[in-house]
Amino acid sequence: MRPATKTWTKGAFAVAASAALVMPLAATPAGAATAAAPLNGGWAPFDRCPVDAPAMLAADGDTNVPLCVTSVSPNGSIKLGNTTATTGSTNMQFGVIQHPAEGTYTVVPPAAGSLVSGETTIPGGLLGIMCPSNIPVVSAVCGQITNATLNKVTATVVSAGAPTEFSLVAGITSGPIVRLPVRIHLENPLLGSNCYIGTNSAPVVLRPGNASAPTLGVNRFDGDGTANQDEGSMIGFALTGAAQGDSTFAVPKATGCGLAGLLSWAIDLKVGLPAASGSNKLVLNDAKTYTAGLTAPGLVTPNAGKVLSDNWHSAVN
Repeated sequence: MRPATKTWTKGAFAVAASAALVMPLAATPAGAATAAAPLNGGWAPFDRCPVDAPAMLAADGDTNVPLCVTSVSPNGSIKLGNTTATTGSTNMQFGVIQHPAEGTYTVVPPAAGSLVSGETTIPGGLLGIMCPSNIPVVSAVCGQITNATLNKVTATVVSAGAPTEFSLVAGITSGPIVRLPVRIHLENPLLGSNCYIGTNSAPVVLRPGNASAPTLGVNRFDGDGTANQDEGSMIGFALTGAAQGDSTFAVPKATGCGLAGLLSWAIDLKVGLPAASGSNKLVLNDAKTYTAGLTAPGLVTPNAGKVLSDNWHSAVN
């Protein structure tokens, strides 16, 4: 089925199913909801939607329309400079305030961050990253790698700021869906706990988009998540069947690796950092993106945000 857009005009739910990469992001205003248990039915994908964030609660349903967005992927791959690794599962969630008159959107991440990302193991570990070497400080580290624990290096994508530049249209067609500043945390006993590729001030900036046209599904449900295809006060969209990715991002140098950061340059040398745009690539397989909001928010103006929050809480099992 070809992707399609369903629109409800002023005073109603103007939304199309959108897509976003999964990679936690910076903190948002206090009060964002955290589900104590799984959510019922149609609400199930949105267990971290920040429905209690002030910006979401203040949405009136007319000039500002509150939505919840979730995007998940079971696995994928990422190439940074000379190194390619598989990625673990990713789950990204955030709220969106749609401004129908302007055709713009404001992203509202959860207080604990948008991204929950599984760690991945770097092929070859520390030996593969920096050994052998004729540099004394690196050779000394190589000599300490005597077992699998000291050699294993894991990488996890973490926040480096809030997502911005969200586009519903790109979610169902092509082009960048959202701007995601991230860091990559490298973990190994000899690298210490502060080894990162990218920083908060100089992050890896991902702008993922669809690799092919996704399939659109629509469902309606009651406020507590119970399916009600004919009269449900909530409406959800699902985009499935397409990979997402980005090959335009640049990757800065590593920082904080080893005692006093002495091993950062060795990682840069082996991995090939910094790496300019065009030499890096992210692929997220089987990406599934879900968007939900009130079917007719204009009917509850100016309390659409509060109604959305009440519905979300009523769905907590």
